[in-house]
Amino acid sequence: MADTMAEVMQVIQRYAPKDFVPQVGLILGSGLSSLAEQITNPVTIPYQAIPGLQSGAVSGHASLLVMGYLGGVPIVCLRGRLHLYEGVQYESIRTLVRIVKKLGAHSFLITCAAGSMREEAGPGDLMMITDHINFHPGNPLVGKNDESIGPRFIGMEDAYNLGLQEIMQNTARRLNIPLHKGVYISTLGPSFETPAEIRAFKQWGADAVGMSVVPEVIIARHCGLRVACVAAITNAAAGMSKEKITHEGTLQFGELAARKLTKLIPEFLKEMSNAMA
Repeated sequence: MADTMAEVMQVIQRYAPKDFVPQVGLILGSGLSSLAEQITNPVTIPYQAIPGLQSGAVSGHASLLVMGYLGGVPIVCLRGRLHLYEGVQYESIRTLVRIVKKLGAHSFLITCAAGSMREEAGPGDLMMITDHINFHPGNPLVGKNDESIGPRFIGMEDAYNLGLQEIMQNTARRLNIPLHKGVYISTLGPSFETPAEIRAFKQWGADAVGMSVVPEVIIARHCGLRVACVAAITNAAAGMSKEKITHEGTLQFGELAARKLTKLIPEFLKEMSNAMA
């Protein structure tokens, strides 16, 4: 792994456009990479070119860091994420999220693919995440804390920024894009959940389930980034449909939801940028 973030940022700055300061970091989940093709003036760095990182091995994740403009807003896009179920350590996920902060972004917009535990939110729909349940086997902040990055203990009652939620809701309403709201629960994977687990998660108050997001949110909040998250619903959760859950289906319905995201996210970024001006 990289000894310090200074090593990482030395590499990033070799590629970064002169005086480039992103307002927002954007991470793209399974089947959502088409959104990255809207980025103008892109400068791309493969993850494996960054000290301590590696390419992900999951179909639908390109493993590229892209600096450019989306909706006229300067962004840094993580085109593909790293997952614990690939054998990746938390350190790699921390590095990716902290690059976003070190480049100067103030907000972090997370997208993901998720299974729905609500009948009215079906495959191809979008769900704005308002809270989460951490069912991962750990926490990415375990270990020695670097006070220059964030405090030892970080509150999570405002994990998903209310101001950004309001902007996203208003943008979706203006574009006539249905946007459900719900609580996300993260599991380790790579196996999908059992029907019994889904029944338990529903009792806990979860509305959507996936294998990512929560570690990224915790790391982002620790270093002071405001967070918003929107999930592409790719399937009904186990036991709620006769359809068999597959990664291929995740990519298929992710593409359907991506058509909505390619309209929603650039407009959301514009509205957010205007609100911050």
